[in-house]
Formats: sequence, C-alpha cells, structure tokens
Amino acid sequence: MSVTYSNGPDPASTIAKERAQTNFDLDVMNQFLEGGSAEQAAIVKSIYLQFERDPILSTSTAVYDLTKEQKRELTARKIARMAQYLENDTPAVFSKRLHLMNTVDPQVGTRIAINLGLFLNCVRGNGTDEQFNFWIHTKGTSQLKGIYGCFGMTELAHGSNVAGLETTATFDVETDEFVINTPHVGATKWWIGGAAHSSSHCAVYARLIVKGVDHGVKTFVVALRDANHELMPGVSVGDIGAKMGRDGIDNGWIQFNNVRIPHAYMLSKYDKVARDGTVSNAPLAQLAYSALLDGRVTMIYDSFRFGSRFVTIALRYAVARRQFGTNSDGLGGEEQLLNYPLHQNRLLPYLASVYAMSATGDKMNHYLEDVINNLEASVKTADMRKIGASIEDMKNLFVISASLKSTCTWLVSSLIDECRQACGGHGYSAYSGFGQGYTDWVVQCTWEGDNNVLAMSAGKTIVQNVQKVLKGKKNPSEFAFLNSYKAGETSEVLKGPVGNLSTLLVTFQTLVGRLSGHANEILGQNGGSWEVISVHQVNISKIFAHTYILSTFTKRIAEVSDPAVKTQLTQLAQLYALSTLSQYSSLFLQYNVLSATTLAEVQAEVGVLNTRVRPQVVGLTDAFQMPDFAINSALGSKAGNIYETYFGLVKNQNDPSVTKAPYSAALEKMLNRQDLNVRERNERTEQVLRILGGDDE
Repeated sequence: MSVTYSNGPDPASTIAKERAQTNFDLDVMNQFLEGGSAEQAAIVKSIYLQFERDPILSTSTAVYDLTKEQKRELTARKIARMAQYLENDTPAVFSKRLHLMNTVDPQVGTRIAINLGLFLNCVRGNGTDEQFNFWIHTKGTSQLKGIYGCFGMTELAHGSNVAGLETTATFDVETDEFVINTPHVGATKWWIGGAAHSSSHCAVYARLIVKGVDHGVKTFVVALRDANHELMPGVSVGDIGAKMGRDGIDNGWIQFNNVRIPHAYMLSKYDKVARDGTVSNAPLAQLAYSALLDGRVTMIYDSFRFGSRFVTIALRYAVARRQFGTNSDGLGGEEQLLNYPLHQNRLLPYLASVYAMSATGDKMNHYLEDVINNLEASVKTADMRKIGASIEDMKNLFVISASLKSTCTWLVSSLIDECRQACGGHGYSAYSGFGQGYTDWVVQCTWEGDNNVLAMSAGKTIVQNVQKVLKGKKNPSEFAFLNSYKAGETSEVLKGPVGNLSTLLVTFQTLVGRLSGHANEILGQNGGSWEVISVHQVNISKIFAHTYILSTFTKRIAEVSDPAVKTQLTQLAQLYALSTLSQYSSLFLQYNVLSATTLAEVQAEVGVLNTRVRPQVVGLTDAFQMPDFAINSALGSKAGNIYETYFGLVKNQNDPSVTKAPYSAALEKMLNRQDLNVRERNERTEQVLRILGGDDE
C-alpha cells in the first residue's frame, strides 16, 4: 500500500500575492498613522528596532508560558533596562518609547508609567515649583533613580467616588506635621501599582482634617520605604494577589497608622494650609485629579496601538487561512476566510476604527500638552483671566477625554475578543496572543476612571451644554456643533447617497443634540434627578466620542496629498462612520435622524465598502509597520506562514520528547486500578450476598 503526500497549504504564498497588490505607498500611510510626521514615523521604527535587538527588552511567545513570579522578575529587568535608555533619550523620545512599550509589554509600560506618569503628574499638577523640583528632579524620580513613586488614590471601599475617600491627613498644629491614618479596613489603599514590592514613595489622596474640620481630599507625598527598602514605621503593605492579567505589576494594598509627615509634604500649588491651620482651597476641585488626564489620554492612544496589533493578527490569519468552498484566487484549495462577506463584516469595520482612532489619539496628546502648559504658565504669572480660561479648557478636556477613554477602550475590548473568535480554535491558544492581550487590556475599562462613570460624567456635561443653548448661550469650539440644536426638530438628516463624510458627520452631531435634548426633557420631568437619565448619558457620551473621532479623522484626511493614500483613508472613514451608525441604528431611528429605508442603504453600503477595502487589507495592516516581535503571535507574522510558525513554537515551548507528565503516576494509577469487586474484597458479589441472606445451599 502506497501513501501519497501533498505539499499542504501554502499560506505564505497567499499573503505574498496579496501584499504585491498593495496600490498605495506604505510609508506615506504610516506617516499618516504617526501624526502626519515623517520624523515621528522614523522615531517609531528606530525604537521598535532597538527593542527587537535588545536582549532584555525583546519579547517572544515564550512569555505566554511564564509564571507570575517569572513575569515579575522579567518585568523588573526590563524596567532597569528602560532606565538606561531614559538616561540618553530626550523627554519626547522616551515618551514615545514608553508608549510603544505599552503595546509590546504593557506590564513594563505600566510599571514605569505609574512613576513617570501618575506619581510625577500628581506632583506636577498639585505641587509648587519647589516641590516638583525636589521630588521629581533632585530626588531622581524623572530618571527612575533614587525614589520610585506610586499613586495612592483608590481604596478598598472607594474607587470612582474620589471625593468619598476615607484615608485621613490630620494637621497637628503643635508639631507642624500631618498625621496619616487608615481609619478602617475600607480605607485601605487598594490596587496600588508598585506598592507591594517596588515603590519607595506614594502620592496619597487623603482627607485633610484641620482643627476637627474636614476640608476634603488633598494630596500628600508619603515615604513607604527607607533607603534600605525597608517599610517605614507605621506603614503596612501587601500584595493584593492574583489578577486577570498584567501579572508583572505588583499591585498592592497600603495601610497607615499614625504616620507623621512634614507640613511641606502636602502638595500645595492650589490647596494650602498655613502654619496656624488656615486652609485655602483650589479654584477647581478637579485640579487635584489632573494627574489622571495623562493616563486617560494615553489610553486613547493605546487604543490605536493595541487595536492595530490585534486586528493585524486576525486579518493576516483571515487572508492566509482557507476553509470550505473553492478558492477564487487561482492558488488552488479552499476559499480564504476573508473572502466570506460575514468574515469581512466581522473584522473590516474594526480595521477602519483603528485607523480612525490614530488621528484622535495624536490630537489628544497635543491637546493635553497645550492645556497643561497653558495652565502652568497662567499660574506662574498669577494672571486670573488666563487661569480662568485654562480652567475652562481643563474642564473641556476632562469631558472629552472621559468620553473618548471610555468609548475607545470599550471598542478595543470588543475588537480583541471578536478577532480571537474570528481565528477559530487557534485564537484560543495562548500563543495567538489574544488571551493575554485581552486580560491585559480590559483593565483599561476600569482603572483611572470606570468607563460607565466617566461616560455618565461626560454625558451630563453635554446635556448641560444643550441647556446652555436653550438659554441662548454658546458652547466652546469642541461643542460648538450643539449651538445649532433646536428643541422639537425631527426632520431626517441622512437621505439619498449615504457615503458623503460631511453629511455623515452632521448626522452624528444631530443625534448627539437630539439625544441630549430628550434627556434634558426627561430630567425636567423628574425633578432634575440625573440618575433617571444615566442610560441616556452613557449613550450620549458614546455617540459624542464617535462624532469626535469621525470629525478628527476627516479633517486629517483632508490634509493628505497622496491620491492613492487618500482614497484608502476615505473608504476607511466611510466604513467607520457607516458601520458605527449601523451599530447604533436604533438610536438614529428613534430620533428620526434617518429613515428605515436609508438605514437599509447604510447597511448595504457597509457591505460594498468591505469589498472595496478587502483587496488592500495586507497593505493596510503592513502600514502599521509593527514588527513580528511586537505583534508576538503565532498567527500574525508578516510572512504569513501560520502553520509552520505555530507548530514550531508549540514544539519549542513544549518538548515533544517528554512523553510522561509530572502527574503521570496519578493518571496511570487510575487507568491500572483493580476492578471494583477486588477493591471491595469481593464482599458484594452475588455469591456473598446469597450466603449472607441464607439462600446459599
């Protein structure tokens, strides 16, 4: 009997063939994704190459087999290595390096960002120039040297309700000190990244108590460990234990028992306590939370990076993988997954969303930088008019970043899981990257502002902006589109051809206005109870975020001069807008922004756009220019040789020469166990039972 062998599937040839069909300049497209800057694109490529060639910072699928302890040891080594780059990088380059590390290894990125982001920005936002220079520069925080800070806001019993935090800082007028205490277990600082083992100092959010009066939550720098890394007297810490993901981060709990700190350790840019106990408060309470803005804006940018990583895996797999049917590409065998309309509809709108988020992430980074710099400049000059204007800008940034952070992180959570499912059973393998990617990502929906709470907050402000319009007032530029809102307006906006981006933008803007107007009516009917319209607030925030993303994306596309690149981007913008509209179709229909007939046209056009985008998918994912080590997936390599790659790393990580497992003895004992009658000493056989019953003759 003879056995016939075939060559088997050749996914690499399929990928190569489609890559050759790319009809636009990858470098020009990549520059668009990197903020429209050739210089920034070059920096990103250089950093990725440094990561890949660095024996410590490079990563591989081997990380998916590590234990928590191994991950923490590796993370510590990587942090030490990143500190060496910090000594040579400019602040702008290291900021970009840290952003990219958040994608390559979010455990490392987060551990560093807690110190250089949350701790540093808390001191920057709330401390005087002298305090900032001392804690950040003199003590070495900015260089990951000397001290290592963490961010002590969240407590066991309070997270989103920052104003309800219960750790206390009582001013002792006689000694000119603050006494920090954890009054009960619910006030234990919890989820504090770096607290368990790493941090020497903590930016503690605590209630200021002066002469028995509670003045609300303020910020203080408290030493957790001494120069020998031993706990300071009165400080108790511990590890909070197993988490869903990010095991490389040593999240911990902290309790304080009569910990005394000098008066000068209270951060006093805005909130001050005089020597005699006189208290003066900040002009805006939220200024104390400004440290969170950097994190929220970073998460918008991270949404683009993470989204591009995982949509690349799923799309490359969908191009390379063949299943069922008969192929239409001339290479023989079954049909490519991505040629099925359903598969296109599952993945291509996510690709469009990732492209759209790239522009918004870049814009928000610049927006944050401008707002913070303007605020600091106005405070230094004590110009009250400029301070007032800066505070208004800060308020707007709080709203916009809250809306975008919640919407973008939710979107990418859905993206990762849908991409995993789109890769079938292989997507469930840890080596696909989806498992750790998902558990690493979804915390973004919770930390630095729970998404639903942030969305409600943003939605509330947008409703209040509509209230301004109804009173004849105007809104600032980012909300200026609401100024045209008219109560009772119900005419359809989107009619006829549905692909015009300007009309689509007005369609989204109209829905934001009508949703907000209706919510305001319900609010009035219920005695001003905001809780009654909380669901509306979340929907308003989501639609506003998509409106903002679409507006930013289309403005950036208008600046593109390369015709081929512009064509691809325009199609992606149309696909993003129409697929998002379809997702929220019930709201568009409810508020008569379009008709059922037009909705049918929208859904049909999504299918048409999927087929237009489909031929350029390999090029569009290549344009992210994310190297294989950063994608870190058996299914998403650039070459597309998914089966050889997957099988090879499985054998490498799981030695096939080991044919008996450590638990083999237990398994063998089960298989080779004696029959039940023998184990029961033959005491229950029919013969024995007859004897015992007196029936045996």
